[in-house]
Amino acid sequence: MPVPGGGQRGGSRRWPGVRAWLPVLRWLPRYSPAWLQLDAMAGLSVGLAAVPQALAYAEVAGLPPQYGLYSSFMGCFVYCFLGTAKDVTLGPTAIMSLLVSSYAFHEPAYAILLAFLSGCIQLAMGFLRLGFLLDFVSCPVIKGFTSAASVTISFNQIKNILGLQGIPRQFFLQVYEILRRIGETRAGDAVLGLACLAALAGLQVMKSHLPRVAHVEPLAARVSYLIVWTSTTGFANVLGSFVSAYPITGSFGRTAVNAQSGVCTPAGGLITGALVLLSLAYLTSLFYYIPKAALAAVIISAVVPMFDAGIFRTLWRVKRLDLVPLCVTFLLCFWEVQYGIVAGVLVSGVLLLYSIARPPVKVSKGDVLLVQPGSSLHFPAMECLRDAVCSHALAAASLPRSVILDCCHVSSIDYTVVVGLAELLQELRKHGLSLAFCSLQDPVLQVLLSADLEGFQHFLSREEAERCRGAEPGDGGAAPYTSTSESSLLPTGLIQ
Repeated sequence: MPVPGGGQRGGSRRWPGVRAWLPVLRWLPRYSPAWLQLDAMAGLSVGLAAVPQALAYAEVAGLPPQYGLYSSFMGCFVYCFLGTAKDVTLGPTAIMSLLVSSYAFHEPAYAILLAFLSGCIQLAMGFLRLGFLLDFVSCPVIKGFTSAASVTISFNQIKNILGLQGIPRQFFLQVYEILRRIGETRAGDAVLGLACLAALAGLQVMKSHLPRVAHVEPLAARVSYLIVWTSTTGFANVLGSFVSAYPITGSFGRTAVNAQSGVCTPAGGLITGALVLLSLAYLTSLFYYIPKAALAAVIISAVVPMFDAGIFRTLWRVKRLDLVPLCVTFLLCFWEVQYGIVAGVLVSGVLLLYSIARPPVKVSKGDVLLVQPGSSLHFPAMECLRDAVCSHALAAASLPRSVILDCCHVSSIDYTVVVGLAELLQELRKHGLSLAFCSLQDPVLQVLLSADLEGFQHFLSREEAERCRGAEPGDGGAAPYTSTSESSLLPTGLIQ
């Protein structure tokens, strides 16, 4: 029996360009009847989870429940034809619904327009291959964002659990109003909501004790799958806007259900989409009678696992500086989610730039002053390196005869660093000191040789450099690579 995702055979080789744009052509010609039962079971399982979640997430988005169903079926059909990972499912999610609520203002027309515009932007990003921008969103920012969203969404549903009306959507006002009006709790709603939460929690415990299904993709693989649907989600949102859908994205929860159900191809999405359409056709009149407390329990049980309390303890133990972007993102997301994400990315960027501008520099004193940068050198780091060399070489009671710059950890440098090294060579020469380089990697050596620095000396190893530079003049030693011509990099006033 052929294996899903295996090599291409037959006539499909004739249209490689078409297969790149229509991934369905990669697996449909090889579709095996044995896969049909597994795909149907997986599609049914995801559909049974998608219908109540769609109704609940519409509440999070501040829209009528039917708009959650409108948003659920188009992504299933689009991904069947354009999807590249068999496990991924598209549809409304808790976090996306939370973002929609900030801009739709309870108006379905705004949410539909938002789906169209976001789809156009995602399409443009997919065509321009801008997925690399995700590399600049660090794990602490993602954890802070999802944890804050979990708290925000869960607390937003407390009012429905308690049966309170007229509670504002802003988080801090919600906290104040719920605490102030806690005495107005409706006992029936509270009992129903808590009973549903207990039932869902019990099902989760039962699920955790079931044997794991073979061939479940690891988290890293699932994350990589969720990265490839940028352009596919580009199409699902655009087309979804024509059927009154609000923005959708990939769902970790339903993707996990899909994988654990043993899905073989993206065809399982056809079953899921068909089940949602049947619900729209025959069950919408019954959805009116679903208590909000029950929907609130569904939402809370879905988003509570997103809160990662252990990440704070882990970062405190592993690297405490990463707690800064985590806490900034987490706290600001309670004000506005998008502000928290932007602030977290900016803080992470500042910390990254600071590490580049202030690389670790190890200094060892002796007959020669050995200076070893701990990472590559870029223009923000040149002043730090210069201060480290000069403060130790020129401030010592007895000046060393020479300075050795060990570049074994330096894999790249830029033009500003080359200019700074030329200035450092001349400054040390004024004080009767020489500067030699050792253990230069080939790319860095080629840059420095091309710059033709005046007085440039290079040794292959630190031991060779120390033996040569630590010897008295005339004692002999290994001959360094040298350059004696004037540097063309420096302005005229800097050339002595």
